[in-house]
Amino acid sequence: MAILAICCCGLFIVGLDNTIVNLALPSIGPELHASVSSMQWVIDAYTLVLASLLMLAGSTGDRIGRRRVIQTGLVLFSLGSLLCSIAPSIGWLIAFRMLQAVGGSMLNPVALSIITNTFTDRRERAKAIGVWGAVIGLSWALGPLVGGALVDSIGWRSVFWVNVPIGVVAVLLAARFVPESRAARARPLDPVGQLLLMALLATLTYAIIEAPGFGLRSPVIIGCFVVAVAAAAAFVGYEKHQDQPLLDMRFFASVPFTGAALVAVSSFAVMVGFLFLNALYLQEVRGFSPLHAGLLTLPMAAMTAVLAPVSGRIVGSRGPRLPMVTGGVAIAAGSFLLSGLTANSSYGAVILAYAVFGVGFGFINPPITNAAVSGMPASRAGVAAAVASTSRQVGATLGVAVLGSVVTARIVGPLSTGFVTAAHLGWLIMTGAGVAIFVLGLVTTSKWALRTAQVFDEGPDDRSAAAGALTGSR
Repeated sequence: MAILAICCCGLFIVGLDNTIVNLALPSIGPELHASVSSMQWVIDAYTLVLASLLMLAGSTGDRIGRRRVIQTGLVLFSLGSLLCSIAPSIGWLIAFRMLQAVGGSMLNPVALSIITNTFTDRRERAKAIGVWGAVIGLSWALGPLVGGALVDSIGWRSVFWVNVPIGVVAVLLAARFVPESRAARARPLDPVGQLLLMALLATLTYAIIEAPGFGLRSPVIIGCFVVAVAAAAAFVGYEKHQDQPLLDMRFFASVPFTGAALVAVSSFAVMVGFLFLNALYLQEVRGFSPLHAGLLTLPMAAMTAVLAPVSGRIVGSRGPRLPMVTGGVAIAAGSFLLSGLTANSSYGAVILAYAVFGVGFGFINPPITNAAVSGMPASRAGVAAAVASTSRQVGATLGVAVLGSVVTARIVGPLSTGFVTAAHLGWLIMTGAGVAIFVLGLVTTSKWALRTAQVFDEGPDDRSAAAGALTGSR
């Protein structure tokens, strides 16, 4: 249990950080003289680096030692958090968030690999993964309350302090209780593919966030889009000719796998976009304190925390279709309700919209990995699950970039008066994403879709290793 608790510490501080930082943005902006696009970068600098390094971190742990990598991740995340708390400007804060993300990328996949190798009994492993999932829900539920209370009473810098003691204690306990482990056959590194993926994500995100300021016809923005397209084409071409690529392009011939990746991108784009816009709405438009805003966000977090285990049980007994379809409908309904919010909406209208949205996200997150893995043979399960995790972070990056830029480009006058009208299109885009998730849930779980999943011949000698990789990549 000590090993499980140590691994969950890393997950807890990363999950807590997600909701706390969004809630602190309206306080960060005035003190550091940050524009809306700069505040977008506070979120996206983190998710961009995280998305780029998740698969690399997992393979590095398998190669040089999982305990060593998770300790390094905890140190970097804690150091990045401490530096964020003393950042003198918005530029330094963004840079320190990137350091946080380098550490954060080492925590999730590597910690789950440690759990997989520690709990070898199937039932014990299932219980451990259940605790892992509960910690995710707890961190999301506590985030608004803890963040609101800290920002309200001490200031925004305090939201980064909470990570430091937890991280330091986890590092020391890992040295004492976590045994070192490595994979019997670690996948080779793919530095060229890794660099091309980072170039694609970085230039695309920069172009989307900065387009409202530079203008779509700006040579800088056009150049970034051109580089992004070139990097994407080069990545696909290069990976096709590698024996063990970072991402096997043939995976996308499987409709369930492709659908799961698209659902992951869409759902996390909506979720993180919601957190970003919601913080501005409650504090800039409504004038609520950070603590008050956190309390109002709690219904969304609570529904997510309560329903995620329910969704997981449904996936285990009936498959991913029902949770995916239900999640898509609830996300669309919640987002549509959000589009009707005004500067004077009642508490009841706000809470209802947030609760319905939380129902959607609570249902949609658990089946993503299952749907991705069910779309691939068992020998490819670990990579499929890792791609699903990476897709979540890509979605988080694009959600803040796209929705933030859509709103920024439409604001007329001060943020406090122009936000509601400007955000209307953003909420409707989220509604469309919910509808798309609903359709994908139906199509990608059909019998026809499952037949397209038979694109590889399984390697029987890889099956037992793949089972462990599956759990370790979630």
